[in-house]
Amino acid sequence: MSVMNKFMNFFGLQEEEEIVERERVAQSQQQEEQDVETSPFEARKQTTKANNVVSIHSQKNIRVILHEPRSYDEAQEIADHLKNRRSVVVNLQRVRLDIAVRIVDFLGGTVYALGGGISKLGPNIFLCTPDSVEIQGTISEMLTEESDYKKMR
Repeated sequence: MSVMNKFMNFFGLQEEEEIVERERVAQSQQQEEQDVETSPFEARKQTTKANNVVSIHSQKNIRVILHEPRSYDEAQEIADHLKNRRSVVVNLQRVRLDIAVRIVDFLGGTVYALGGGISKLGPNIFLCTPDSVEIQGTISEMLTEESDYKKMR
């Protein structure tokens, strides 16, 4: 594998299958140029080495956890999901305001320690993400009078 392929693969700019295909084409061209007969064992050994390319950056099972805590004790469970690199949507509409503030403070510290992010999605609904997930954009809050807001609920 060339240095350029390693560099592009590290940053996720190309797929592993492209690299393996390029290597196979290059190997077949080299074999045609050399006109040297190889044993089936040697040929199998060369293809096995080419197929061992694995990207550590591709995650096929990405999960988003929806959590609706009923007490402060469940904040640690949410933090465990973040430690396992899963995004969590936290709905705090069913807990008292003082407990909701404590949970958000705890999760804010957890997200900070893990290098992730926390965003408010709506009233008492938050998105907590690990460092492997990037959040783009914002959700603007409605600037209406309280009476109008209560009518909408």
